Amino acid sequence: MTADQNELLQRLKIDPELRDEAGSPVRWWRLAAGAAAVALAAGAWFLLARGRAVGVAEVTAVAPSALSVPTAVLQASGYVTAERKATVSAQIAGLLTHVFIQEGEYVHRGQVLARLDDSAQRAALAQAQAQGLAAQALLAQYQAQLLQARLDLARDQALIAGHLVSEQAFEQARTEAVVLAAQVRSQRREVQVDRAGVQAAQVQEDYTVVRAPFSGVVVDKAAQMGEMISPIFGGGGFTRTGIATIVDMNSLEVDVDVNEAYIDRVHPGQPAVAVLDAYPSWRIPAHVIAIVPTADRSKATVRVRVALESKDPRILPEMGVRVSFLRRAPRRGATTRAAARVWVPASAVVRRGARTVVFVIGRSRVREQAVTPGPARAGMRAVSGIGAGTAIVRSPPKRLHDGDRVAIESE
Repeated sequence: MTADQNELLQRLKIDPELRDEAGSPVRWWRLAAGAAAVALAAGAWFLLARGRAVGVAEVTAVAPSALSVPTAVLQASGYVTAERKATVSAQIAGLLTHVFIQEGEYVHRGQVLARLDDSAQRAALAQAQAQGLAAQALLAQYQAQLLQARLDLARDQALIAGHLVSEQAFEQARTEAVVLAAQVRSQRREVQVDRAGVQAAQVQEDYTVVRAPFSGVVVDKAAQMGEMISPIFGGGGFTRTGIATIVDMNSLEVDVDVNEAYIDRVHPGQPAVAVLDAYPSWRIPAHVIAIVPTADRSKATVRVRVALESKDPRILPEMGVRVSFLRRAPRRGATTRAAARVWVPASAVVRRGARTVVFVIGRSRVREQAVTPGPARAGMRAVSGIGAGTAIVRSPPKRLHDGDRVAIESE
C-alpha cells in the first residue's frame, strides 16, 4: 500500500473525540439524512433539466425533386413577348377630351381609358330620337284615321241594303279604309327605320368612349388630351392612331430563334429552362408551345414559342432570355430508390448509440426516429424511414434526448 493510500485511509477514520458516551459514531443518522438530501437535489435538478424546453431550429424533409437527370440538348436566345398585346384606338376620328390612364397602370376589361368629344354624336342621337318620336306620333294618327274609316265602312255596308247610301259612297269608304291601312303599315316600317337610326346614333355615341379590350398593364401611352385620334392613318404628325398599348401579363411567353440545322432537337411539349439576362441565377421552368412552321431565309432560323411555367412580376416584355431545351435521361432503378427517400439537412442526421437517427418534432416534444442514411449532396442527406413533409430538428444538440420538450427558434 502506498503512502497516498495510507493517508486517505487515515482521513476516513472517525475521530475518537467525536464519539458519544456509548462509543458509537456521533449522529450517524445526520450523515444519512445529508446523503438523502443530496440525492433528492440531484434528482430534482435532473427532472428540471429534462423538463426545460430545448431551443431547436425546425426543417422539413423534402421529396426528391426529380427521378431523372435533365440534360440540355440545345440552347437558344430570344425575347419575352406577349401573346395578347393590343394598341387601343377609337373607332371614329375625334378630339381627345379625357385620358384616364398612365403607363404602368393595371386596367380591367371594359374599363374606360379615354373619351372623345361627343358633341356631334349627341346632336345626331337627339335628332334620331326626335325623328323616332315624330314617326310614332304619325303612326298613331294613321291608326286613328283607319279606325274611323272602318267604322264608316261598316255603317255604310249596313245602310246600302236599304238603299240609304249610294254605291259610290260605299266604294269611296271602302277605298279610304284600304288606303289608310296601307299608310299604317308603311308608317310602322318608318318607325322601325327611325328606331334603327336611334341605335346607329347611339353606337356612334358609344364610339366616343374608348374601353380596354382585355385586362392588362398599360405599357405605352401614345396620346394626350387635346390631340386628334383617327383609326386610319391619314399622314402628317398631328393625328394619332393609337391611345395606349396594353399587355396581358398572363400571356407572356418566349420567342427564340433556333438554327434550322438543330431544329430536329426541339419538339412541342419538350421541357426547358429559361434564364433572364436580368436575373442570371433565376432558372424558370418552361416548355415548348409550338414550332412556327416557317423559316427565316436571311437568318436560317426557325421561330420557337416557349411557355413560362412561372408567372412573376419580374418578367417583363422584351426582356432578353436564354432558353435551354432539356432531354430527360431516366436512370435505371432510380424510381424505386427515390420514392423511398427524402432529403434532409446533413446536420439533422446524428448518431445515438448504435443507431442513426433524426429527431421528429411533434406537439412541442421530439421523438427519436431511426433512419437509413443514403448519399449526401450539397449539404443535404438522403434518408429513408420518414416521409416527405416531416418536421425535424435541423441540428440536434448532444443534450437532446427522446421525449424532450423543445421550443422552435426562428433562424
